[in-house]
Amino acid sequence: MKIALIQLNITWESKKTNYDRAESFAKKAAEEKCDVIVFPEMFNTGFSMNVPAIAEDENGQTNSVLSEIAKRYGLYLIAGFPVKEHDKEKGRNIAVVYDRRGIRIAAYTKIHPFSFSGEDKYYIAGNDTVIFDIDGIPSSIFICYDLRFPEVFRKVAKNVQAIFVIANWPSSRKDHWEILLKARAIENQCFVIGVNRTGTDGNGIHYSGASHIFDPSGNGILFGNDKEEFLSGEINPSEVAEVRSKFPFLKDMRI
Repeated sequence: MKIALIQLNITWESKKTNYDRAESFAKKAAEEKCDVIVFPEMFNTGFSMNVPAIAEDENGQTNSVLSEIAKRYGLYLIAGFPVKEHDKEKGRNIAVVYDRRGIRIAAYTKIHPFSFSGEDKYYIAGNDTVIFDIDGIPSSIFICYDLRFPEVFRKVAKNVQAIFVIANWPSSRKDHWEILLKARAIENQCFVIGVNRTGTDGNGIHYSGASHIFDPSGNGILFGNDKEEFLSGEINPSEVAEVRSKFPFLKDMRI
């Protein structure tokens, strides 16, 4: 399976600009025969707490745009964006997954809002993990700060072969991002695909990209820098069964 990782330099709170750039990267991914394209957390606005201005219905414009892009280019598509119900004060920071027909097959709400930056004051926490199939490959997804909580990864570990993590992870803690992605791959014996943005956001916070793919043994398959926005790498899902058979650590897991 070939995966396009888009280290989008997100234009702050400008949905149309980010939609257009997302489509241009999807076109490139299709031309390079990728199966999946992955965008960062809050790809359409940046990590903004301006919920009244940026959040929308889960089935609103951004959902329609992403669905159409996935369908037009025949790709599985993963992305994050902020949503809000009309009767709720706070929003939700979600990740969505579309199949090649543009049908949404999963939606996940970030379980751990980043309280250090006050995200919990503006976005409610999710309660449930999700599992979905990408061309028969059982997968799951988490968002940014979730990466610091290995217990949620353990909940899905035995039932997946790949875990995606989309983020707006600051360059000041880049080493934590890379180490934790690798650790999640090693301890759960599955592929971990981390996609982080680049550039500087509307709050002056800089992001270093550093998107990665780690294999079930923690070996790096793909390493992103702090500038290039389009990356691609391939994974072989059969490696998960091979590693778990050779080193059957997960069967001893007790929760």
